[in-house]
Amino acid sequence: MFLLNILLAIAWSALTGQFTPLDLAFGFALGYGILWILRRQLRGERYFVKAPQIVRFAVYVLWEIILANLNVARVVLLTPKERIKPGIVAIPLDIRSDAEITMLANLITLTPGTLSLDVADDRSCLYVHAIAVGDPERFRRGIKNGFERLVYEVFN
Repeated sequence: MFLLNILLAIAWSALTGQFTPLDLAFGFALGYGILWILRRQLRGERYFVKAPQIVRFAVYVLWEIILANLNVARVVLLTPKERIKPGIVAIPLDIRSDAEITMLANLITLTPGTLSLDVADDRSCLYVHAIAVGDPERFRRGIKNGFERLVYEVFN
């Protein structure tokens, strides 16, 4: 369904004669609407559940990266060196597949101020280093209710 949606976007741009990002985006949105109307005939209902989840996931990740950049800048520029409390926190995992754990670990590492270090042999937890932990339980909840929850939604 996604490839069909892309083809419809390209077809729209070809019909209008303009291959600008705005025209492609409009064609993609128009194609999405057409496919949504035909979803039962094309048996593509899962696409219409996953597409909004993926968009929400991408927006959330971008927002978290922006916030993390601001937080790291605040910690580096405004916090006295002796008050910075870096640490390693074990995050218990509800996700189990290699793809899910890899995605979560990469998202954490992409976020400034955090680094995924290791996964337990039994895949029960992920060890994460943070530049400023503060409250470890709050840090855990942030990862579990944010990145891990969204990774689970996208993959399942």
